[in-house]
Amino acid sequence: MQTTTRAQESTNAIERMYITMRHLFNRGFYKPMGISGETLRNALLQLRPEIYGSIAEDKAELEGLIYVLERLPEGIEQCRYINLTSDEGYDQSQFKPIIPPKRRRNCYRIDAEQMNIEITRGRSDIYDILTHLTFLFIESQKIGRRVLIEEGKKTIRDWQKIKEVLKKTKLNRTEREAALIHTANILGRSFVEVAEIHKKLGTASDPERFLKIIYWLGKLAIEEQTGGDKRTITFSALLRERLGHHIHGERWARNIKMILKKEGMLERPLHIISSNMHSVMNSLFARKALAKLFPQQESLKIYEELSKETGQDLRKKVAVNARKNGMIEIPDQSGANIDVQVFDLARLGPGACCYELSETNPEQQPVLLVMDYAFGEQAFETIDELLKPLEMDGKRIFMNVASVSIMGKAGILDGDKGDLMIPSAHIFEGTADNYPFENELCQEDFSGNGLKVYEGTMVTVLGTSLQNKDILKFFKESTWNVIGLEMEGVHYQKAIQSASRIRGSISDSVKVRYAYYASDNPLKTGHTLASGGLGTTGVKPTYLITDKILKQIFNS
Repeated sequence: MQTTTRAQESTNAIERMYITMRHLFNRGFYKPMGISGETLRNALLQLRPEIYGSIAEDKAELEGLIYVLERLPEGIEQCRYINLTSDEGYDQSQFKPIIPPKRRRNCYRIDAEQMNIEITRGRSDIYDILTHLTFLFIESQKIGRRVLIEEGKKTIRDWQKIKEVLKKTKLNRTEREAALIHTANILGRSFVEVAEIHKKLGTASDPERFLKIIYWLGKLAIEEQTGGDKRTITFSALLRERLGHHIHGERWARNIKMILKKEGMLERPLHIISSNMHSVMNSLFARKALAKLFPQQESLKIYEELSKETGQDLRKKVAVNARKNGMIEIPDQSGANIDVQVFDLARLGPGACCYELSETNPEQQPVLLVMDYAFGEQAFETIDELLKPLEMDGKRIFMNVASVSIMGKAGILDGDKGDLMIPSAHIFEGTADNYPFENELCQEDFSGNGLKVYEGTMVTVLGTSLQNKDILKFFKESTWNVIGLEMEGVHYQKAIQSASRIRGSISDSVKVRYAYYASDNPLKTGHTLASGGLGTTGVKPTYLITDKILKQIFNS
């Protein structure tokens, strides 16, 4: 009898996780550390994602903890009740939104025990949150097990010392280091490791944040294990009713199309670019706007200066110049959390732009619509709604969409951070869906730039936090010729193909461009997303891709 491979077991674990998440969502609530949450915990422990490191071991996972805390609202570890809601008007209340530093979602601390998290970006957002919470509660349970002794009636001395020291408003160095030694013993980590994480998580207003997080994770776990109330995750009735109906995407897209109509740009050639909110603007205007400050500097050096924390004044100068030359900013008010910039190339002043237009007729000058990154399945919702014709007064007004360009970060399977990936097809993890397409960008477009460039298939994963080395090795070594993984490619392409080939909303000759730069390599130890960001390493590939997209648009 043939035994299953680790890749097959991991695939089954991912499938169980998503089936369970959908079941729990339809049910309306569950207790993560109870029987209802057991399937999620066991599946995540079997999967052992690279980003969560030592989750399946007895010792605490510290890098994974930082990764998760950056994507969940501050104070979540103190909350016994977590409520996932739709956009239900909390912004009209006295509660101030808490926005995680690495995820754009509004969260509200309702009271000492409850956190409400708004879901406006679809199922991928729910999967992301539930996966991170499952990790957090597994780590919490580890602490509880290590702290309790004598059949759960007493706690170890290390825990008692941490409780005592946190009663003080301010710690001196001796007290802090003593507390960290006790914490290291509880977590099964060295003092050096714990001290480093303490430094990373500490802030000027809350230098002991790490100690407090460990205390609250342990406190709630101890209470659960000694018969207290269990933590509970609920899904509001409105969220369950609205999910999948494109409410935010439809509102977002209609607002954009109404602005295009008002500005007289709805029927002109439209080039949609999914990107960040700086690279297109900087590529168009930075070299000319900052020519006096950087008379001899090459473009890359200017972009690096703009990307630094000290480059705030430079960024303002470029933005002011862009607004004078046809840039319209559309901050999101729909709840989709996707800002937009529109560049009207007919309004470019003489010598303002760094590119030359081939078209001289103002009525045929291109319009660039740059949208911020979508998240997972939200990519389908937003592009699907954006490509639909505008319906007004019983009429349908079709847009003249000339191209759709997607630039993003992705995990790479054979290379390093900063390398480039040019996809020829997208395949959807866990399904038979595959989307081959003709990419206007190719490997040769980026040759001679000092970066490695890979061309092949990209896999769209259900969640970056579920990256598993065994599955990724299978993709890499199989005949699928997978070069990398990301979360939106399939969803973008599904929307583009349905709009062009089925609905007829846009021309079937619309040009498509995809290019990614590597943010991590999950097959390399120490190169996962939890190991930190790209820093200035991401500047060169970002602007190389942007430059190539803009040159093709301007020369079309």
